[in-house]
Amino acid sequence: MRILIVDDDDISLEMLGNTLAAAGHEVVTAANGRDALEALAAHPCRMVISDWDMPEMNGIDLCERLRGGESSGYIYVILLTSHNGKQKIVEGMTAGADDFISKPFDPQELLVRIRAGERVLSLETRDMAIFAMAKLAESRDSDTGAHLERVRSYSQLLAKELAKTPKFAAEIDAKYVKLIYLTSPLHDIGKVGVPDSVLLKPGRLTEEEFEVMKQHTVLGAKTLDAALQEYPEASFLRMARNIAASHHEKFDGSGYPEGLCGQDIPLCGRIVAVADVYDALTSKRSYKEAFSHEVARSIIVNGGGNHFDPDIVDAFLAVEVRFREIRDHYAIEMAGIA
Repeated sequence: MRILIVDDDDISLEMLGNTLAAAGHEVVTAANGRDALEALAAHPCRMVISDWDMPEMNGIDLCERLRGGESSGYIYVILLTSHNGKQKIVEGMTAGADDFISKPFDPQELLVRIRAGERVLSLETRDMAIFAMAKLAESRDSDTGAHLERVRSYSQLLAKELAKTPKFAAEIDAKYVKLIYLTSPLHDIGKVGVPDSVLLKPGRLTEEEFEVMKQHTVLGAKTLDAALQEYPEASFLRMARNIAASHHEKFDGSGYPEGLCGQDIPLCGRIVAVADVYDALTSKRSYKEAFSHEVARSIIVNGGGNHFDPDIVDAFLAVEVRFREIRDHYAIEMAGIA
């Protein structure tokens, strides 16, 4: 993360800069609040660590300017101060500070507080990006919203089941399960770039049209790659990108767009592949009726080892009753809306 540190004391600036750089952060410096605003204009940062007492513009004034709309997006502000007492804390937070660190600062405490700030910023970025992008995909197809809800529920269920096995216990933790629930709705985000004549065609696609449709995986990956360039620390964006790019890959290498096979396919993509296909099979489309759970089950089982990761097929079989319950729940819900 790029962090702006603001202090009129050169020694403090050097100590703060060395601590942050050693932790892997990019550092921008300024000597007072006025210089800090100029630095932010030239080098946008999402976190500022500022001294309270400085000439020209102090830390309180800087907070007020940042909260007054002079910055785009939320900037997390930590005030570095020797001031004590509840009144000063109230003053700082009223001005817009998010956190405080006493001078002289303790490096470990500083890094812990930065990580806390990163969590806040990550949540803000994540929620806005996912909501906006999922809604964009939803707008292209009247059934997409329910599809997104079902796929994320299926994906979460599979991830939880896989986490119980020794093979995946180290890779799938509670955070992973939460992330796949959050990001799997973005698997088809690239379809916003597919022409209506192809995306909304009521019948079977021609070979040429299918080649156009297949590009939604590439378009989705490119869209999320652009977001990753701005927020490289956002793990949810990385998972969303991997899902968008790989959920149509097949375990035997016959999928698209890259023809990846086996473990080269990201685990999140292998999970969403099963969830997505099950939902496609059991949902009515303009060109087909919904298949029963039994038919979908048979197709997925027969696809183990060629289309699907056999371990994920096993997880599906272990929780297939819950799959059916999720499908039935949303069928009732959609019928109620209709």
